[in-house]
Amino acid sequence: MFKMQVQADADDPGSWHDVKGPEGTLLTFADESEARAKLLSLYPVRVKMEQYTGPKTTRVIAILEDEDGWKRR
Repeated sequence: MFKMQVQADADDPGSWHDVKGPEGTLLTFADESEARAKLLSLYPVRVKMEQYTGPKTTRVIAILEDEDGWKRR
C-alpha cells in the first residue's frame, strides 16, 4: 500500500502531512504508479516544479505492516 504526503513548509521537516480524500479519510493505493498519478492530478504545479527547483514538497511513501499486521504510518 502507498500513501501521498505534502509538505506545508519546505523549511520545516516536521510539516509533512498525509493527503486525505473529500470525506477526510486517508487516500491509499495498492499501486505506486497510481498514487503518483493521483498526486500529479491533485498537485500539478508542485509536482512539476520539483523537476526544476528544490526542495521536494510532495512524496509517495509505502505503508509498511509489521509482523502483527498493524499498519505503520
